[in-house]
Amino acid sequence: MPDQAILVVEGDITKQEVEAVVNAANTSLLGGGGVDGAIHRAAGPELLAECRTLQGCATGDAKLTRGYRLPASWIIHTVGPVWHGGAQHEDELLARCYRRSLALATKTGIRTLAFPAISTGVYGFPLERATRIAVREVRAFLEENYSLERVLFVCFDRNTRDCYQKVLAEC
Repeated sequence: MPDQAILVVEGDITKQEVEAVVNAANTSLLGGGGVDGAIHRAAGPELLAECRTLQGCATGDAKLTRGYRLPASWIIHTVGPVWHGGAQHEDELLARCYRRSLALATKTGIRTLAFPAISTGVYGFPLERATRIAVREVRAFLEENYSLERVLFVCFDRNTRDCYQKVLAEC
């Protein structure tokens, strides 16, 4: 798959014209701050009602819901790790978030997908380290799976966007 299929954009993930967005959720799946709160607010109360039926989500796993009032038809909720200095398997748990989200997208027939910078906000994962994991996992997945046509890394601010662009150019 050509690198043009991986794009970095600065903006609001809730406004992306893709089939699915990935939500950087907490284990309850019942909403929170940051990306999670923004997605819940934009999708509407129906999302919370569906999430209540899912009985949460483990760190490193992913679950699927409808997109409701989002432009995206689907939301893939994944729970990234809280950063504790790197000694509690944070890298592997974060990598698993990307792998599980990508696998769920493929299983569902999703062709276009948008990721936020999972775990880099209040969960404290170092941005460049998280970005390298994200880029590595997405590229590895796309090398083996051709069903995804476009993957966006949606960055909330310029600093995050610049980091993703730098890492993509280096890899």
